[in-house]
Amino acid sequence: MTKDSVSDHLLELRSRLLKVILLFAVFSVLGIPFASEIYLFVSAPLIELLPDGSTMIATEVASPFMAPIKLVLYIALMFSMPWLFYQTWMFMSPGLYKNERAFTGPLMLSTVILFFSGAAFAFFVVCPIIFKFFIAMAPESIRVMTDINQYLSFVFKLIFAFGVAFEIPIATILIVKNGIVSKESLVKARPYLIILFLIIGMLLTPPDVFSQLFLAMPMWILFEVGILFARKK
Repeated sequence: MTKDSVSDHLLELRSRLLKVILLFAVFSVLGIPFASEIYLFVSAPLIELLPDGSTMIATEVASPFMAPIKLVLYIALMFSMPWLFYQTWMFMSPGLYKNERAFTGPLMLSTVILFFSGAAFAFFVVCPIIFKFFIAMAPESIRVMTDINQYLSFVFKLIFAFGVAFEIPIATILIVKNGIVSKESLVKARPYLIILFLIIGMLLTPPDVFSQLFLAMPMWILFEVGILFARKK
């Protein structure tokens, strides 16, 4: 590869990264006027379950202003991900063979779909179950009033963890297809992988056994789905 071709590739890479950053900036600017509405939507899984007289609280001076803004940035980043994958695909595709392009395109599409499926599962299914359990277990003498920053941190840890966990079928199919590990070896390693999923659940989720199990169990199921669809190279 010549110096000019390397320079051209770097320029193209910079151009595509700038496009991703531009979309992130556009989403952020468009979202800021609706920061309060977005916050109300994201906080709904907890707000709807709080007992009468309980509310969300802000323990820092700037939290009422900064927390919704941070939330908008998180949402903008998340919704910029498909555009990032597309730009990555456009950057890589000229250097791929025809059969590789036929495989990589659907792979990136399924990666985006699985990530958002995991995020949606965490927000609409896992979060309400966990919040309901925690609130129900609180002693009568304790009034549940969650700090908004702690809440957002908890929710986005779960969303990110489940988004990544839902990529397991893709990862399983890839490592089998590329001959890194055989399908039979993965089946034999199942007990060790289940332990690994439990450890990952412990590391990626907030420090409670319920959110850890809610992550580890889908990871195991998704691993089995990947094994089911995996084919030898």
